[in-house]
Amino acid sequence: MHVVAQTPPQTPPGGGRGGGQIAIGSPRTAYPTRPPADPAVLERGKALYGVHCVFCHGAEARGGDGGGPNLLRSELVLRDQSGELIAPIVQKGSADGAMPPFTLTPAQISDIATFIHSFKVGGYDISRVTPPSIVVGDATTGAATFKTKCGSCHSVTGDLKAFGAKFADPKQTQQMWLMPAGGRGGRGGGAAVLNVPPTTVTVTLASGQKVDGRLNRIDDFVVSLTDADGTPRSFRRDGDSPKVEIHDPLQPHKDLLATYSDKEIHDITAYLVTVK
Repeated sequence: MHVVAQTPPQTPPGGGRGGGQIAIGSPRTAYPTRPPADPAVLERGKALYGVHCVFCHGAEARGGDGGGPNLLRSELVLRDQSGELIAPIVQKGSADGAMPPFTLTPAQISDIATFIHSFKVGGYDISRVTPPSIVVGDATTGAATFKTKCGSCHSVTGDLKAFGAKFADPKQTQQMWLMPAGGRGGRGGGAAVLNVPPTTVTVTLASGQKVDGRLNRIDDFVVSLTDADGTPRSFRRDGDSPKVEIHDPLQPHKDLLATYSDKEIHDITAYLVTVK
């Protein structure tokens, strides 16, 4: 899970990592003090966070190997009370596509939010550093599910040979089969073992000329690419002109994300960690 962080205004240095806390308005503190949560809710939230969020956002919610932002500096998370602001991003994905949608229920998202809100910004809780093991599925069932869901494109004797041996941490194994990052993601460098082609784009100009290249940036106003000879090109966008076609090698993975049940994710992960 990869919730987009917005950096609030900064205050003078104080306690905590990175030179102090972040305030969203004086005299409010960086992370609002909340009443103690139900221990059962915290445990459920911790387990869900460990499975779905920890790779991108880290065990301390300050950012992880998957490149996710620091949730404790997110203005949206600061304003959230019980998952009501986090839920739309989790269920629909982030606007920039960095975080895909997750099929979590409002109750599950509320539990995750409660866990995140329990963090002490200036402190260090050793119990959070080692999240619960995510290898809780059935490997035999996972092998069958892998064949059904993934077998048309991937093979454990071909492109995914020894896949489980590539990652020391099962969380990375799970993240990399769900949404491979290749050389494009991860702070820790673990994602670079996968060879994921870049996203490319075809821009068709009004004249009919087609310009192809590696996609650098796209928004409602401009599309930027690097063509085959390394030349950067940018084109102003006005509605549907020029025509833009994006070729994302990870699109099948993004499409499948919404179809997986939690059990299927757990089972496939349990299977792939055995593929040595």
